[in-house]
Amino acid sequence: MIRKQFGNSGKMVPVIGQGSWAIPESGNAKKEAIDSLQLGIDIGMTHIDTAEMYGNGGAEEVIGEAIKGIKRNKLFIVSKVLPSNASYKGTIKACENSLRRLKTDYLDCYLLHWPGSFPLEETMTALEQLVKEGKILSLGLSNFDVDGLKEAKSFLQKEKIACNQVFYHLGERGIERKLIPYCQRQDIAIVAYTPFGQNGLPSENSTKGKALRQVADKHGVSVRQVILAFLTRKDIVFTIPKASKADHVKDNAAAGDLVLDSSDIRLIDSHFPAPAKDRPLATL
Repeated sequence: MIRKQFGNSGKMVPVIGQGSWAIPESGNAKKEAIDSLQLGIDIGMTHIDTAEMYGNGGAEEVIGEAIKGIKRNKLFIVSKVLPSNASYKGTIKACENSLRRLKTDYLDCYLLHWPGSFPLEETMTALEQLVKEGKILSLGLSNFDVDGLKEAKSFLQKEKIACNQVFYHLGERGIERKLIPYCQRQDIAIVAYTPFGQNGLPSENSTKGKALRQVADKHGVSVRQVILAFLTRKDIVFTIPKASKADHVKDNAAAGDLVLDSSDIRLIDSHFPAPAKDRPLATL
């Protein structure tokens, strides 16, 4: 599994991580999800992403069960505070609640989930305080555009923004125009969520589907692996596909060793072009 510098965090992190949005929280599906998380960790996907919003904390509790007994320094755990909780005191409390649900002493990175109504200065000040207290090792944002990142940066006294988690897939490449170049200059990691989009993969009989299959067959890999490798081709980009089944976990992990060549990238570009004009940041 390829590892890259995770922005300003000082950590080397696997290019492919594990998301937990809508992860099963009960019954056999929960057990399968825990087994899948543990399998992912075993094969190198040690970047685990969650949020207090996911299942009202339920996802964090599932992850807490999954990581029990695993050496904490082997993992890179990220969670997020809801904007509705992101006052100074609310951010501190939300982080402490996440730590309790995850059964861990610290988070490797803690993010503001999206811009909200509380003054951003309050939230950023609280995030710095959490770093000072050792409850988080780095801080970041999610669903922020360039102007939002610049504003957040202006409120930091000592720490730097480690990452920005955003919606990014083959059909939504708007961040390549300004956001990725800005984050490259500022040494901010981009973490792509929902990397396969909301509508599933293109039909194998479609022109787009055939192009992806052509690249996949050339390398002897799956279409999903091609997509993940394309999205993470730039040095600052990571991704966190959700997988609650073992076969998807193995498939995602294998993408962490796939490097596409220039002809592959040109072919994919021709069928899934980046927008020609700036547009607002896409979010879910």
